[in-house]
Amino acid sequence: MAQTSKQVDRRKARVRRAVKAAAGARVRLSVHRSSKHIYAQVIDDVKGVTLAAASSLEKDLRSSLKTGADIGAAKTVGKLLAERASAKGVKEVVFDRGRYIYHGRVKALADAAREGGLNF
Repeated sequence: MAQTSKQVDRRKARVRRAVKAAAGARVRLSVHRSSKHIYAQVIDDVKGVTLAAASSLEKDLRSSLKTGADIGAAKTVGKLLAERASAKGVKEVVFDRGRYIYHGRVKALADAAREGGLNF
């Protein structure tokens, strides 16, 4: 188990390093998914602050979603995050998938954020 954890940490660090190198002046859209929920944040790494965040744990989303662990929930969270980021004046982001492959819920969240007005 410890070996798998080290591999996951190295993959996460490798992706994060590449994302930060490609970011330039753009902020980072970071995604985390668990077995029951999905979370996303828009982070300004230069200032070290979170500009916008959304997750399937929020009360208004929990009542409207069947579960927080499906593609529908990811799409809803992506749209909500895009709205909140646009309200803060953020249009250009760089996508940080973390240790997750760009597939399923992660891809659905990214597509919904693009439809919501974020460019990456």
